Amino acid sequence: MSSPKHRLNETDGMGAVPYLPLSEDTGRNGDQSIGSLVKDATQHMSTLVRAEVELAKSEITGEVKKALKGSVFFIVALVVALYSSFFLFFFLGELLSEWLFRWAAFAIVFGLMLLTAGLFGFLGYLKVKKIRAPQRTIDSVKETAAALKPQRDETPDTAPATRD
Repeated sequence: MSSPKHRLNETDGMGAVPYLPLSEDTGRNGDQSIGSLVKDATQHMSTLVRAEVELAKSEITGEVKKALKGSVFFIVALVVALYSSFFLFFFLGELLSEWLFRWAAFAIVFGLMLLTAGLFGFLGYLKVKKIRAPQRTIDSVKETAAALKPQRDETPDTAPATRD
């Protein structure tokens, strides 16, 4: 059900989803017709479904933004691994070859390139790992389903015992 505990906070970085009460005090007496009751129930169901969709959309939008920010680190790692593997670190390999064997200098440069790519890959992994399922929406849908489910007695039907 839509309730105040399912409202989004401003600290999430997402907009607030309006709270839609499922029942309102209309001040009417108990003399409503069946047709008006069905109309009210249909209207409340429609409002409820729209609120659930809006909540899901808001939560998923926030999570997609997190995913996009995390993917930037993967892109940086790919660029460093591909382009700098030859052009950017070639100078460093030549410079180190002045004091070391040429093969050792280029092996050190290659190790630094792999370390840089691994670091950015790890940072991207940490950002993507923070992506969560839209838990408030899931909880709200479960509560709605539980509220709409017909209530059944937990105890078995027992007939009163008769004494002979």
